[in-house]
Order: sequence, then C-alpha cells, then structure tokens
Amino acid sequence: MVLEVRNVQQRYGSLEILNISSWQIDYGIFWIQGENGAGKSTLFRTLSGMLPYNGEIILDGKFDLKKNPVDYRLCLNLGEAEPLYPSFLTPADLIAFVAEAKNSPAGQAEMLIDALGINYLKNPFGSCSSGMVKKVSLAIAFLGTPSVIILDEPLITIDHEARTSLFALIKTYYVNGVTFLLSSHQAFRQEGLEITGSYALKEKSLHRITSV
Repeated sequence: MVLEVRNVQQRYGSLEILNISSWQIDYGIFWIQGENGAGKSTLFRTLSGMLPYNGEIILDGKFDLKKNPVDYRLCLNLGEAEPLYPSFLTPADLIAFVAEAKNSPAGQAEMLIDALGINYLKNPFGSCSSGMVKKVSLAIAFLGTPSVIILDEPLITIDHEARTSLFALIKTYYVNGVTFLLSSHQAFRQEGLEITGSYALKEKSLHRITSV
C-alpha cells in the first residue's frame, strides 16, 4: 500500500471532524470529493503532518508519520487550496527554501517555474494576486521526489495555460510512479486523467464511490 490510515481521529476542541477507522490506497490518481465543510482540507493537512492527530498514518509501508516524520514528509507533498504566505516573502525565496528542504533534483525548480509561468519571482507575495500565489503553491507541491502529491482544489484561480501545464505535470509524475490525491468541485474527465478511484468524505470518514 502507498498510504495507510488507521484509527485516525481529528478534533477541533470538542468537535470531531474526522474518524477514519481504516483507509488504504495503492498507486493511482484518486479524486476526493466532499461538500464544503466536510473536512477535506483537514484530512489533507493531517496527512501532510501539519496537524496533530490520534491514530496511525503510514506511507510506502515503512514511514510512520509520528515515528519517521522527516522521511515521511520528504515523500509526501501538499498543495493547499488557499495558500497564505508572509507578505514580505517572494516566490523565489519560498521555492528555493522548499527545493532545498525537499532535496530537489538539479533543474527541477527551474522547470516548474517555467512550466507554470511564474515570471514574478522577485515580487513579494503581498503584491501578488491569488492566482499568482496559487501557481507558486502548485510548483512547490511538485518539488523533490515524492511518492504522494496531494492537491487541494488545484484548479481554483489559475488561468487556462497554468491549468494545461498542471495536468501535464500530473500525467508526467504519475507515469514516473507518483500517486495523487486530488480534491475539486470540478470533474477531471475533460483533462484526460485516468482516475483510479473516487472517495467521498462524509460522516467524518471516507467512502468509495463506485462510479467516477
């Protein structure tokens, strides 16, 4: 299994958001669906190690998020739905920092910058539009050599050219063994993606959808 979730519970104070007794996925491209407020972003932030949780999350059958946090995080990347970065920081600063932290191969950052049309590297984020910030968040989600990439609402605020480039990147990385978890209110059929499976997040847990 690429990713295993066992008895994961997530709460905000006394409010229970997630209660997933068992969930396993193997290599593929998976569409995670759910209404607003169902807990998709909380699930993704939990899987990426951004939030504390109860239970077990294991990657590639050997990296437990709690026991092997560094190795786990090197193998799983997250692109958030609505990223927020310090206003004084520039895309060049952030991409360089994440590329170093993720042991990015030589030339990878430059390839992603070019592919997504990030031609405002020296502009502070405080002067960037939401679409400009989103493209940077997508670029850093592909840095390094991850086995899983999570993209939370990757299509919002980006232009047509960036959307085309994004799906080309997904297809290329997938062919090279990367598993994807994608969340979107829009279907991906028109983009030519071979969706392996679809899950609905409801009643605090994940349920397989037979038809995608």
